[in-house]
Amino acid sequence: MPVVAKIRDAVRGAATVLLPLALREQIRAQQRRFKLQGVPVGSVTFGSLDRLTPISPIFGKDRDLLTIERYYIEAFLGANAADVRGRTLEMGDPYYSLKFGGERVTDPQVLNYVPGNPKATIVADLTDAPHIPDDHFDCIIITQTLQMIWDVPAAIRTMHRILKPGGVVLATSHGMSRVARREGVDDWGEYWHFTSQSTRRLFADVFGKPQVQVSTYGNVMSACANLHGLGWSEISREALDYDDPNYEIIVCARAEKAAA
Repeated sequence: MPVVAKIRDAVRGAATVLLPLALREQIRAQQRRFKLQGVPVGSVTFGSLDRLTPISPIFGKDRDLLTIERYYIEAFLGANAADVRGRTLEMGDPYYSLKFGGERVTDPQVLNYVPGNPKATIVADLTDAPHIPDDHFDCIIITQTLQMIWDVPAAIRTMHRILKPGGVVLATSHGMSRVARREGVDDWGEYWHFTSQSTRRLFADVFGKPQVQVSTYGNVMSACANLHGLGWSEISREALDYDDPNYEIIVCARAEKAAA
């Protein structure tokens, strides 16, 4: 199915470029008139998704140990595992540093925003952390955290400052998702959902455009499944791994600090 979808998307993309707008509108008018859509209007059945509340309101954590979002996050970290080495910094706990860095990691450090986390070695606000020394870390892993920070550019500037030359930030954040946190209900809010364009610009403004690679994960099927809180094992791997840049569930950035 993804191969067919890629061919269809390629044909549609070529038509958008090659055909004038007036002709495209005429074709769409005929599709509507004679019901020539790939899936005719009125024939869609929603089945188990015909509901106004999600199947799982907690991101699928009650359905599978690995949620769809975490599947994509780990795919990104696995693709960049060679960057996880030396002295690392991770938010909350060192799970991903150790899982993807293994013996390459010599000093896994953990940052927490407020005191009280026994796993934390540093208590700091990434937007203003002068007590963290410059040029200190080989790798920073920051997953699903940037959207909880109001002043994202300040946090990115701090990460750039505390990285060693040649060090790498591996960042993931929500693209299309339910809202995870709310002010007045949780300890802090969720202020942003990102696109590949905004992520690229935010990191490039600090690290420099050549130093930043942005990738996205998701498609319309996995987006629907993720919004309903299904586990990753409830849809096929082929469907999970199909990438449609119009449906960015998880937006990822690899940003490398230029060598001195």
